[in-house]
Amino acid sequence: PPVAYVYNPLEYAWSVARAYFERYGRGRKEVVFLGMNPGPFGMGQTCVPFGEVRAVRDYLQLDGEILSPRDVHPKRPVLGFGCPRSEISGQRLWGAFSKRYPSADALFARAFVLNYCPLLFLGESGANITPDKLVKDERQKLEAICDKALAEALAVLQPKHVVGVGTYAAKRAALVTGSDSIITMPHPSPASPAANKGWEDAARKALVDAGLTDLL
Repeated sequence: PPVAYVYNPLEYAWSVARAYFERYGRGRKEVVFLGMNPGPFGMGQTCVPFGEVRAVRDYLQLDGEILSPRDVHPKRPVLGFGCPRSEISGQRLWGAFSKRYPSADALFARAFVLNYCPLLFLGESGANITPDKLVKDERQKLEAICDKALAEALAVLQPKHVVGVGTYAAKRAALVTGSDSIITMPHPSPASPAANKGWEDAARKALVDAGLTDLL
């Protein structure tokens, strides 16, 4: 508690994740954008960070077999590319990227998008539970694993800049890297009142203030 269900998209949608990593995760990156964990209508469906279905299908042009978790909340089925609901966070993030980079390949020549934790947590009601809301002992066990995985990913990608999409991701990146130069930009979640009042402009300002002038 409060977690009643745990989905691991890396198990049931690995073919899409692998396609994402192999197509877009090659070579060193100037910038890595780090999110927190899957949402039920984004990465929970497609296994791509902020993976709003239309963005993954049409902008990233990815496809693959998506199965179902073994234990599924009746209100949160995994329908993959057939999911009729849109994840607003992904719609905002990938929508902003696509305005600046109409070709996804051009974006990923410079940047990559990761999530700190690959697991989706749901409560009894079907509500999304983010890692920072887990019981402390359980959260710390999870963070130890995710910290190691993040360190390994950054060692491969060797970015000049890490951007935490939201405060939690930025704090974990700072702890993992030991750096005080992690950039924080606002999370696009509609759960944040600030994100519903001009998120794209606020995100762009955060990047420009940090010296990244042409990513959004």
